[in-house]
Amino acid sequence: MFAHTCTSCRRRELIFPSQVTGVETTEHGIVVSFTCWCDARQTMVTGIDAAPPVTAPATAA
Repeated sequence: MFAHTCTSCRRRELIFPSQVTGVETTEHGIVVSFTCWCDARQTMVTGIDAAPPVTAPATAA
């Protein structure tokens, strides 16, 4: 079980093992595919080789 913020509904929800649809090891880390509670397909890269998420810098108004 892990927490994830959905890119579709923007809600942070717990994802249970029954929602996981695939796990694949890549050169970028472990890619976990799952279905959000809103039925949107999601992926997440995790593992020791995973790069941290890139956030856009805030623009001054």
